[in-house]
Amino acid sequence: MAATGCGLEPASSYVPPAGQGSIKPIEGLPQNASLVITSKNFTEQLILGKIAVLAAQAAGFKVSDMSNVPGSQPARKLMTTGQADMMWEYLGSAWISYMGHAEGIPDKQKQWQAVHDEDLGNGITWGEPAPLNNTYALAVRSEAVEQLGNISKMSQIADLPVSERTFCLESEFNSRPDGFNPMLKAYGLTRGAADGVPDENIGIFDTGAVYSATDQGVCNFGEVFTTDGRIDALDLTVLEDDRHFFPAYNVAPVFLTATLEKYPQLQDVFAQISPLLTDESMRALNYKVDVAGEEPADVAFNWMVSEGLITPAP
Repeated sequence: MAATGCGLEPASSYVPPAGQGSIKPIEGLPQNASLVITSKNFTEQLILGKIAVLAAQAAGFKVSDMSNVPGSQPARKLMTTGQADMMWEYLGSAWISYMGHAEGIPDKQKQWQAVHDEDLGNGITWGEPAPLNNTYALAVRSEAVEQLGNISKMSQIADLPVSERTFCLESEFNSRPDGFNPMLKAYGLTRGAADGVPDENIGIFDTGAVYSATDQGVCNFGEVFTTDGRIDALDLTVLEDDRHFFPAYNVAPVFLTATLEKYPQLQDVFAQISPLLTDESMRALNYKVDVAGEEPADVAFNWMVSEGLITPAP
C-alpha cells in the first residue's frame, strides 16, 4: 500500500487526527468499544467511508478502517456476514442489486422503508436517508440554457424542436430496462420517431466522455450522475426530474443490527451527518478528489470541521 505524506499510515487507513465537535464521546462507552467500517472503492464512497471513520473515532470507538473494498457485492458481503459493523449504502443499489427487485421506487421515503424492512431479515438496520441522491439525471451545458428556452425541467425537452432533442449517453443507460427508452416514454417522447427523438439524435460514449461531449455541445443533454464532481467542474446544469422517473438512490448509514443493539447511540451520531449530505455538498467533495487531486481522508476531515462535527486535534 502507498504511504501518506507523513509516512506513518497506509493511505487506505489514514485519517487526520481530530478532536470532538458536535459529535462527542458517547457517555459510558467501554474503553475497548470497537467498530469495523467499510466502503466501496469509488471516490464518493471513499469520502463517505472516511467521514464514518472520523465520526466513530470522535464518538469514542476504536475503528478498523476497511474502506476501499473493490466492488459493491464484496462490500455488502462484509456487512451480511458480520465482518463489518457499518457503511454508507444507496437505497436503489440495495433494492435492485442486492435484493433483486426489477424496478426501483422513486419516492425516497417509500424506497427507504421498503429496503429497511427487507434488510432487517439480513441482520442489517438502515439509518435515516440523507438528501444526497446519487441517481441518473440529464444535464445541459449552462451557456445553452437560455437558448433552450431557459430549460430547467426534463418535461420541457418535449417542447423543443426535434433538432434540439440531442442526447449523449453511455451504453448501459442506453440499454437498461429502466434507462433511456422508458425515460423518454415517461416524458411523452418516442425513440426513433420523426416527431420524437430520431436515432441520429443519440450519441453513445464512454461514461467519462459523456460529460466532456455535453460540455462541448456535441449534444444538448448528457446523462450524468447527480453527485459527480465534473458537473461543477464543467459548469453543467442538472435538469429536474419533474415526473420522478429515476429511482431513489439516496445514501443512508447502514449498521449491523447486533452492533446497533449494543451501541444504540450510533444512530444519533450518524443522524447528525445525514442531513448535511446533499447533492451539492457531495459534488463539491467529489470535485476536490477527482479534479483537484486531494486525498479523500483530508476532504472528509475538512468538510466535517467546516460543519462543526469535529475539530482539528489540539
